[in-house]
Amino acid sequence: MSLLRPTLSRMAALLALLLATGSYAAETLPVELRPFVPKGYSVLSLDEADLNRDGRKETVLVIETDDTTNDEGPRSLLLFSRTPAGKLTLASRNDKAILCRGCGGIFGDPYEGMNFQPDGFTLLHYGGSNWRWREDFRFAWSRRDRTWQLVAVDSLSFHTSNPNKQTRKQARPPRDFGLINLADFDYENWEGCGKR
Repeated sequence: MSLLRPTLSRMAALLALLLATGSYAAETLPVELRPFVPKGYSVLSLDEADLNRDGRKETVLVIETDDTTNDEGPRSLLLFSRTPAGKLTLASRNDKAILCRGCGGIFGDPYEGMNFQPDGFTLLHYGGSNWRWREDFRFAWSRRDRTWQLVAVDSLSFHTSNPNKQTRKQARPPRDFGLINLADFDYENWEGCGKR
């Protein structure tokens, strides 16, 4: 995974995602997901991928408040799995995994979406002004605990006057944090946290 500044194609994809956000009206959202989007909230992203290697696709839904005057308003990540019979069930929920709309500084909304791996996913964030930063949180499926857990945090920062001089940091368990399940993860409070 590259921690470099977003490319034009990535920015175009992000713009397409932002423009598409408004197209998730209640009528176009799959019926089985509609009860999970409360009144006053919109869909920020909706993806499907096999995130636990069971051969069935999980659904990842990210919703946010419609209140555009509240840049620190809540964003929720809801992860659904399917039973062998095909029934959708809420496997995990987190209201502190996605950085807020105003958390990117002058650069704007820092949430860039997700990358998917065969056993999990990475939440991508990028922001700043003259000092730019990126912080990516990777979660992987634990067969033992039957949930997704934080397994890596990759950070990068640089000044726009010298983008080739980058400071990188890779945080891994157990050195930098202990066991943190997706449901318990807080983007503001993960370092040094978790059961060891």
